[in-house]
Parts: sequence; C-alpha cells; structure tokens
Amino acid sequence: MSKKNNLAKRKRQHEFELRREKLEQEKKDKKLQAKKNKMKVDGSDRKKKGGSGFQVGKKKVKTKLTALSKAKAAQAMELDK
Repeated sequence: MSKKNNLAKRKRQHEFELRREKLEQEKKDKKLQAKKNKMKVDGSDRKKKGGSGFQVGKKKVKTKLTALSKAKAAQAMELDK
C-alpha cells in the first residue's frame, strides 16, 4: 500500500477536516449572532415622544429634478400608458 493510501493517515486527515469545518461553522455562527445582537433595538432606553417641550412645525422639502431625471420620468410615464 502506498503512503497516500494509508488508512490511518486518511482517517486522521478526515477527522482533522471535520474538526476544522466544525470550528469554522462555530465562528460563523458567533459572528452572525453578534450581528443580530448588534442590530436589536433595546426598547428600555428609547425616549417617549411628546410631553414637555414646544411644537416644531414640519416643512415639506421641495426637490429639483435634473434634466436627466425629468427625461427618465417622462419616459416611464409613456411606458405606463
């Protein structure tokens, strides 16, 4: 039997690969869990809206369309018809 085809060596290599894959999967899971925890919003520290203070009016923001965006909008309207 050749060295490459040695059963004990193949078995050890296989076990090593399984261990490494398991570690990589655990690392991946930890990263994912950390991201999920980071994204969660803790409701306890949110401020209540309203209450004391003064009223602030809301203004509508007007946007100017560029010539290119006007042309695209016109073309889209033609396609809808």
